Amino acid sequence: MSVPAIAYGIEPDLDAAEFRRVLIESGLAVRRPIDDPSRLARMLAQADLVVTARRDGDLVGIARTLTDFAFCAYLSDLAVSRSAQGLRIGRGLIAATRAAVGPQVSLLLTAAPGAVTFYDQIGMPRVADAFRYDREA
Repeated sequence: MSVPAIAYGIEPDLDAAEFRRVLIESGLAVRRPIDDPSRLARMLAQADLVVTARRDGDLVGIARTLTDFAFCAYLSDLAVSRSAQGLRIGRGLIAATRAAVGPQVSLLLTAAPGAVTFYDQIGMPRVADAFRYDREA
């Protein structure tokens, strides 16, 4: 039995309900405003780049990025449905994001605590001198 091919694409008009479903299925729901559909819709609408992974037409992964396409890009969300984890989709989403922003752009992200080992395993370098204010609401 073969594994269905994963189709990567750029979807600037991704439906917020699909986004919400993948956040829940990936385990990121505890760290995202899944009970606020209008906020999820704004998150998608204001993103500069939304890269998706689909298996047989079903959304199984998303990479949502804020970028200037010239110097820097912040990969704000990287989510893969648990049913599709282990198929290298996270790597594929990162590769597609890097290809879309171009070689002159650095890509950075803040890992969810449970995902740190994933980024270590794929060889993504850590940044020691990063700083952050957490959300107040």
